[in-house]
Amino acid sequence: MSEIKIHWSFWVICIVALIWNILGCINFIMQMNPEMVEKFPDEAQSLIASRPMWATIAFAVAVFGGALAEMLLLLKKATAYYLFIASLLGVIITNIHTFQVSSAIDIWLGSLMSFVIATFLIWYTKHVQRMGWVS
Repeated sequence: MSEIKIHWSFWVICIVALIWNILGCINFIMQMNPEMVEKFPDEAQSLIASRPMWATIAFAVAVFGGALAEMLLLLKKATAYYLFIASLLGVIITNIHTFQVSSAIDIWLGSLMSFVIATFLIWYTKHVQRMGWVS
């Protein structure tokens, strides 16, 4: 029985996605630090200050769940799929608050980009499972 060869693109996509998710974790940690938030643009400060606990928890699930899922995917574990779903739900819940509070285009674009990437990672995880690269 021969081992299935994983295409190089798997590693590139996973590493880029891991960097994306780690940057999200760093962003979350920065937003929990009032001294850092003072340096943000006014629109971002307003959004962070008005964020309710449920949206903060969803933000944490989105970024930390995504980072953990990506590490599992790099380890070729199919359970990454479920964490990516949790991450997407966190993105959606966080965005509910963001879209209600903010009208800044750059904030909306960042939120939409997070949604697109989280959705892609769910699809991609299923794709690589079908390819036999992940078990």
